[in-house]
Amino acid sequence: MSNCLFCQIARKEIPAKIVYEDEEIIAFDDIRPQAPVHTLIIPREHISTLKEVSEEQSALLGRILLKARAIAAQKGIDQSGFRLVLNTGPDSGQEIFHLHFHLLGGRRLGWPPG
Repeated sequence: MSNCLFCQIARKEIPAKIVYEDEEIIAFDDIRPQAPVHTLIIPREHISTLKEVSEEQSALLGRILLKARAIAAQKGIDQSGFRLVLNTGPDSGQEIFHLHFHLLGGRRLGWPPG
């Protein structure tokens, strides 16, 4: 999807503070952080929401989860704890319709979240 903000970041048409990238995944710091560590992890492939993920893409989701753990360690929040959030649809607060995970940490996070 050419006009998707996250697709444009993945193609490096829009600058971002990239913390990890490979052929399938890119992770970058959120420009409006909600915690001291707030990194977004996305697939390079445009997938609008979790509802659109196919069985064939399940390995991609697993890789994203494992990469979230590695980024948490890289950011120094793996021992104190972190949260991984995936919003799906407008009522969840999803604003950009490109599948993305929020990696949050660096402070005590409240529950329930919102």
